[in-house]
Amino acid sequence: MGNDRLKNPEEVAFDAQLPTVSAISPDGRWVAYGVTPGRTVWLAKVDGDTSPRKLGEGSNPTWSADSRHIYFLAEGRLHRERAEGGAGRSWKGEVSTCLPLADPDTVAVLSPDPSGNDPWVWGEAARLDRLRLLDLRTGAVKTPDVFQGRHVAELAERPGGGMLAILTQESAVPDPGELRPRLHLFDTATGEVRELGAAAVSARSLAWWEGPDGWHVAYVARTPPGLAGGNAVMDVALSDGEHRNLTEGLPVCPLSLAPGGLALVADGLDSAIYRLDPATRKFSEILPLKGLALWLTAGADGATVAMARSHAHEPLSVFAGPVHGPLVRRGDTAPELRAIEWGAHERLSYRAQDGLELDALLILPPGRSRQDGPFSLVTIVHSGPYARWADQLLLQAHEPAQWLAADGHAVFLPNPRRGMGHGHAFATNGIIGGQEWHDVLTGIDLLVEQGVADPLRLGIAGWSHGGYLAAWAVGHTDRFKRALVIAGISDWGMLAATGELGAFESALGGSTGWEGVGPHPHDERSPISYASAIRTPVLIVHGAEDTNVPLSQAQFLHRALRRFEVEHEFVVYPREGHIIAERNHRIDLLRRTRAWFSRLNGR
Repeated sequence: MGNDRLKNPEEVAFDAQLPTVSAISPDGRWVAYGVTPGRTVWLAKVDGDTSPRKLGEGSNPTWSADSRHIYFLAEGRLHRERAEGGAGRSWKGEVSTCLPLADPDTVAVLSPDPSGNDPWVWGEAARLDRLRLLDLRTGAVKTPDVFQGRHVAELAERPGGGMLAILTQESAVPDPGELRPRLHLFDTATGEVRELGAAAVSARSLAWWEGPDGWHVAYVARTPPGLAGGNAVMDVALSDGEHRNLTEGLPVCPLSLAPGGLALVADGLDSAIYRLDPATRKFSEILPLKGLALWLTAGADGATVAMARSHAHEPLSVFAGPVHGPLVRRGDTAPELRAIEWGAHERLSYRAQDGLELDALLILPPGRSRQDGPFSLVTIVHSGPYARWADQLLLQAHEPAQWLAADGHAVFLPNPRRGMGHGHAFATNGIIGGQEWHDVLTGIDLLVEQGVADPLRLGIAGWSHGGYLAAWAVGHTDRFKRALVIAGISDWGMLAATGELGAFESALGGSTGWEGVGPHPHDERSPISYASAIRTPVLIVHGAEDTNVPLSQAQFLHRALRRFEVEHEFVVYPREGHIIAERNHRIDLLRRTRAWFSRLNGR
């Protein structure tokens, strides 16, 4: 593999400790972050030279308003540690999330009521999170009599305290939960509730900001009015209660919000921090970030930030510093990954058939260049479709770009239309399986023309929506000699009926099976409708407990390929959901993937 310094590079990668979320203290002095596997919480100084300190087993760190304590969830308890060290404290109880309030003696927690209901009864089976107030002095928990029958999804306290912005849903289940969220204000001192009306679909990432007209609450949601569009920052002025889109027309896609009017955005293959001007209500870039950035968090004044970042050959690590930069690595959790020789990244720009500007990544085998081509080419299509490939180190078993490059293939990672990083118009351009698919083909044709790809040794792979396009590809062309479909969609009508995001799937597929007598648009967009044309050998992989894209999608494709006597393998991982998580399963999937595509080169 060109990695002789390490006996089993894939095992080294799958055992690597990588950050999950980060949380900077309100005073900007400390950053706490979670690490997995192992689920531990660590603490580092933003401007210090000392090594990070392990706080203990747990996840989801958050800070007290005075920056003295870190709270996190550990083994059915809410745990608290002092930033400067000393004895910790814990409170027993099932907690989904917590928010320490400006009142130093109170923590707002979200937790469900106990449920002994064994049958799955619609409207009763889902456990709704309730708002509760924990008194740290006595350990007593008060449950305000508010938001009855609704799932409390997220909280954010107004700077200075007293008022909570609260997002609720009619259900804890994504569909219908995310479809009809509502925004409320709750005064912790008086118990008064003010309704701010219906929020946009998939509302999340609450943040307060103050403008000339007073306080506002902002959140990230799907761009109104559609379900299949991109993200927007929605804003509600408390003076009038109207919900407004603050990012309309921006050529980027907001990911999350943080104090000080900050927003983390996806910008093509890169990321950036944007800031809101309170006077104009316009966002503008203040710090470009190379590659992938996740989990932006900021001090109370927005002057200091922390996040996790990955770029090309750099594994995901925690960075912190002034909001205008430079940001310094403060949590280097997987330095051993730098001992592995990875394939070089090349950024690509090309135009679609209709002239739309597109970007992509090309990864070549380690130590090789374009002049060594043509190579066997494996195209990996991203999930989503509202997602993207950023310029990052890609080592996941379901996104095995570097592993395939290490096995001698060139790897093409296209960002077709309907994806993230180029604004609302890009995210809603065309239909799935239409120009989206031609954007992928155009990039492959370009690499063949340039002598990078051998047209007789082409493979295609993808996970989730990428798996959909891999299945779509082999039903529309015999150019590909091998295909890999991981947790992919074969029938949009069935997915709308059985998947946990049914309304979103019907929006993508174009219809559902109960909308009158067919033919239905979703049939035309479903790979299963073209299964009789498939001649390419296909490896089908699925998790047995997947609720996002249920196993029935893979079974449908498997039975069709068996019916038409197409060479294929069908692998189901027990106990797994939409992402293959267990270590032995991930290693098995990676090894099967490499063996499957090695046949492109006659191995």
